[in-house]
Amino acid sequence: MDWKELDSTRCSVARTATVVGDSWTVLVLRDLFNGIHRFDELATHLGVARNVLTRRLTSLIDEGIVDRVPYQEPGRRERHEYRLTRAGRELRPVIVAMLEWGDAHRAGPDGPPMRVEHRECGTPVHVELRCAEGHLIEDTTRLRSVPGPGARRAG
Repeated sequence: MDWKELDSTRCSVARTATVVGDSWTVLVLRDLFNGIHRFDELATHLGVARNVLTRRLTSLIDEGIVDRVPYQEPGRRERHEYRLTRAGRELRPVIVAMLEWGDAHRAGPDGPPMRVEHRECGTPVHVELRCAEGHLIEDTTRLRSVPGPGARRAG
């Protein structure tokens, strides 16, 4: 079956894009990965309108990417932090891949503004793509897409 004959809306890329394909959503995820968990801190750091942030966080909660966790500082009312779920944490390679691509193709003249390092050894982290046999897949490696069990013909 030719790829063009398949229903593209059933594709996992399309389904993922509906969850994280918005730039504010990606930036919220980036900040959550970097340890910013409170609404006010997220709003300030991102420079995003509060209603936009509320919608993005609600969507991420509804999709099972983020949990809303209560906390209370002494003498203050209960508030909430936003923590990545397992599904959310599994998006880390996506965010790191976007960071690497941005560093390679969009960094300014001063170079990349941030590095991700392995906390235990201090060396930079990068994303690698490998097949199930362990072969490294590079940007010039030829790949093919084949229909999976969930594929359906378009139309």
